[in-house]
Amino acid sequence: MRHSSLFNRTRAKMAGWYAVILGLILGTSSFMTYQMVAYAHWQAVDRELESISGTLHDSLEPKLKQPGKLEPMVEQVLPGLCQVDTACSTASDGDRHILGIVQNGGYYIRFLDLSGRLLATAGASPAQSNLPGNIQTWQVIRDRESQRYHQYSLTLKTSTGQPWGYLQIGRSLREYDEHLAMLRILFLFGFPGVVLIIAIASWWLAGLAMKPVYDSYARMQQFTADAAHELRTPIATLRATVETAQDSQPISEQETQNLLSILNRQSDRLAQLVQDLLLLSRMNQKTLFSQTRLCCLNDLISDLVEDLSTLNIAAPIQLSVQIRVSEQLYVMGDENQLIRLFSNLITNALHYTPPGGQVIVTLEKDEHQAVIQIRDTGIGIAPKDQARIFDRFYRVNSDRSRQTGGSGLGLAIAQAIAKAHNGKIEVESTVGKGSTFTVRLPLQNPHHPSSNKKPVTFRWKTTGSKMV
Repeated sequence: MRHSSLFNRTRAKMAGWYAVILGLILGTSSFMTYQMVAYAHWQAVDRELESISGTLHDSLEPKLKQPGKLEPMVEQVLPGLCQVDTACSTASDGDRHILGIVQNGGYYIRFLDLSGRLLATAGASPAQSNLPGNIQTWQVIRDRESQRYHQYSLTLKTSTGQPWGYLQIGRSLREYDEHLAMLRILFLFGFPGVVLIIAIASWWLAGLAMKPVYDSYARMQQFTADAAHELRTPIATLRATVETAQDSQPISEQETQNLLSILNRQSDRLAQLVQDLLLLSRMNQKTLFSQTRLCCLNDLISDLVEDLSTLNIAAPIQLSVQIRVSEQLYVMGDENQLIRLFSNLITNALHYTPPGGQVIVTLEKDEHQAVIQIRDTGIGIAPKDQARIFDRFYRVNSDRSRQTGGSGLGLAIAQAIAKAHNGKIEVESTVGKGSTFTVRLPLQNPHHPSSNKKPVTFRWKTTGSKMV
């Protein structure tokens, strides 16, 4: 893929979109996480202040007698309470435990009269030059050092039910602000690093996603080049023949017959190549096997071997068949394409077996599969070539194949037919000793309710050296 600028640009675009989309998702998730943490912490502070204020409210109201006046009993409930215009010593840590609830130095309590005048304080009250003019239930205030405090105010009444004044309870937000600041720093400096990792991962994932497309594109390019190469030879021969005929004046009857024979032979080669390419295209589109029926492999193999034995190529080679099962074996499929499958394999074995050699076709059963083996004593296939012999237009020995007239599509067609019938082809070969091609096809019970089509047998006719 690194050699193709088109695919690299596409890969870069895909990686960019991956990174942008994942970055947006990560950024949105981080923002939502930040807001949820801030909200949850804020709600915890609110509930804590409401709980403390409720406890103090219930404890103090029965002890309040006159509006705007702190009774001595209040100081017993709140040790360390400092009234305005009274010298107060700094409360010790033990004095800061207000009713055993406020155990943090960041908390404070204020008492105000009905006019909003400060009467007394307890705890770490924020240093303010003046108090807010209006008293709200919830407030966020700042001291002279810009330190934030969260404050809750509620109304106090006397024991007789008269309005007494206000009670304010608050706490410092330093811990809250520092925690959120740490989160912001983490997101701010961690986000670019995470985006970089996402970009690298996106490039890698885009490469994985593009690899099948690139492989298909490479195979298509190779296929196009091979097809053009195969078409070039017969076309060049046709052109040369026509040019020879045009330049040779006059032409004798014998020369005319020779030229027509060449034209006919090359036309047949072109027609066969186009037919094979069309067949492979239809197999890829899975539109080939519209008519399937039960096929008897015993009859099909026997008749096929018998007919192929009459071909000129099989004359110097011993071609035989061995049926190693007593019952009839049936498969569901297209009979014409099954004939094409086995004829391609047998013909291929005959091509690569020298005169005096043997080609043996066997049929046997392995559990729920029919096993058809084509074993020859030919030249064999090198291990490095065995993985590629089913590629289109691939030839182990290009010169030998061209002499036999093959286009390099026979094994590719055979494998495509086997896969279309839910089968597979295996090959074992030793150079100089021969090859064995094994076809495995799933068997079909002819008496099964789903097998309601009548079994058929075959006779494949041959005319001279051509297979019909």
